[in-house]
Amino acid sequence: MDQSATAEHRPRPSSAHTALGRFGEDVAARWLQDQGYQIVDRNWRCSDGELDLVAMHQGWWVAVEVKTRRGTGYGHPFEAIHPRKLRRLYRLAHQWAAAHPDAGRSAGWRVDAVSVLVPAGGGLKVELLKDIQP
Repeated sequence: MDQSATAEHRPRPSSAHTALGRFGEDVAARWLQDQGYQIVDRNWRCSDGELDLVAMHQGWWVAVEVKTRRGTGYGHPFEAIHPRKLRRLYRLAHQWAAAHPDAGRSAGWRVDAVSVLVPAGGGLKVELLKDIQP
């Protein structure tokens, strides 16, 4: 498919894929809270895309990208976060801040990513990358 395709022309994820993603976001949010993150927003959308989670952590606003997979057959979940996606996440973070002026401007922004692996045999593996740059 042409890379210039807009969101309305992309295939919709299956309900199983959507459920897995939602499950991963729930796991990531709970795990991050246990790590001291305060979750401020979830699944924030604007015309340019979506932020999975927005949080405060140690004086930073954090846009969190969550990648959930059943395995690594298609690579590690973090491999899906390429420089173009990171640039978009930073843009979205600034758009979120503009849409939430009450959130305060004194804190800086960073982008973190959480990988949630849900193997078929059971168990979970959660990993965090902090302050990833494009």
